[in-house]
Amino acid sequence: MQDGRHDAKPGDGRRRGGRVRGRQGTARSTARPSGRGRHPAVGRLCLVAALGLGPVLPAQQALAVVEDSTPAVVEDGVLAYAFAADAQRVEGAPSTADAEELEPGRTYRSTLPAAGTVYYRLELDDTATAYASATAVPPPGRTVSVADGVKVTVEDADGRSCDVDTANFGAPGSPRPVAAWAMREISPRRSLCAEAGTYYVTVERAAPDARDASPDPWEMELITVSEPALETADPTRAPDAWNSATPAPVQGRAQRRPGGAGFAQATPLGEGVWRDDIRPGQSLFYQVPVDWGRQLHATAELGSSGTDASGYVASALDLDLYNPVRGHVEDLGIGYDGGQKAKALKPLPPVAYENRHASGRQVTAMRFAGAYYLVAHLSAEVAEKFGDGPVPLTLRVRQSGEVRDGPGYAGRVVPSDVFTVAGSGGGTADAGEGGADGDTLYRVLAAGGIGTGSALVVGLGVWTVVARRRAAV
Repeated sequence: MQDGRHDAKPGDGRRRGGRVRGRQGTARSTARPSGRGRHPAVGRLCLVAALGLGPVLPAQQALAVVEDSTPAVVEDGVLAYAFAADAQRVEGAPSTADAEELEPGRTYRSTLPAAGTVYYRLELDDTATAYASATAVPPPGRTVSVADGVKVTVEDADGRSCDVDTANFGAPGSPRPVAAWAMREISPRRSLCAEAGTYYVTVERAAPDARDASPDPWEMELITVSEPALETADPTRAPDAWNSATPAPVQGRAQRRPGGAGFAQATPLGEGVWRDDIRPGQSLFYQVPVDWGRQLHATAELGSSGTDASGYVASALDLDLYNPVRGHVEDLGIGYDGGQKAKALKPLPPVAYENRHASGRQVTAMRFAGAYYLVAHLSAEVAEKFGDGPVPLTLRVRQSGEVRDGPGYAGRVVPSDVFTVAGSGGGTADAGEGGADGDTLYRVLAAGGIGTGSALVVGLGVWTVVARRRAAV
């Protein structure tokens, strides 16, 4: 390991392996795949609750955790994207005149047409920064252009662009969920889009006319977040330097941790070595809680195929990192020839409010604490070379740096918990077998303030819910 310091450098866009991402601103068939049962510890819920183990999640979220773990829909042999259970259906309008309002803190489900732009409305004051993110979900089993994807823009009432971001499929050319974000930012460095009033979120395909572009409409998940101003003067300078050394990956035996099928079902990960199997065309979602002052390090590994097949897929695995408002931070690509391959994300700065004033997009995205998302996608092309069986996937997650106090907000963040870190977020690598798959579930019932008798009742209820859902399948 080498020690290094990173100095912020300009750069708003980048290109890697045919994938282009940039930020601009102007001042049912259901099935549970074999080996992916998510609740082997449900039968222990009542006992664990009675023991009064420490809390990881608020007790009222226990049933929500189970709800998120119902059998996933399978389309063309691939787990379909799992939309948030509470997502409200909203139709994008072809004109700003008919745009429906998106309320901060809500999750919405909509449709992105194959061509044209859809509009949504924001009603904003002159103090809070607003973020809007769109996750586009093309149908699995279709062709997609490497240049296509989703483009999100926030505009004011005069049609001036406040911010824009584009997410492309890039080199893998494999249909998968991709997310882009845009914001109306209140900052001493910006005078544009600072007034209170009506703003619009526009969403469109990145390259609908490109070769191999999908002619189908795509489903889409939208979220909006409101971040208030600070109580004291807003710092206007990003950290000058930070430790850019890449630490050694976490060692030890990997523990099984099945990935989720969407942002809303992202599986919590703590520091450690985590293992799952990923099929060609599949996307797996994980979330890692990262506190203020902490640096996140992640390495992805593809295991050997275990077959006699030969060949090479240049961009077999794509690992994307998203911040708590689903803004893209960084990604890596791994080529695959049937043998084991590994690659680490580039070093990222510690989470800090001041990062938003940096010139580089990867640094500005590390602007708040909360759940950061690791999204792994295995290209459908892998099936052509090595068959459609699962490929071993290992994630090595490490954090460094001292936890610091967060900023003092003058108002309320919406939703209130988006920039906070509660509990361990899924246990660490040395948590033992119980800490791998059922850790969050069976510890959730022991949340502070809930009595033993109440915990037992909740545990029985959760157990019953799961049993009924499994019987229904």
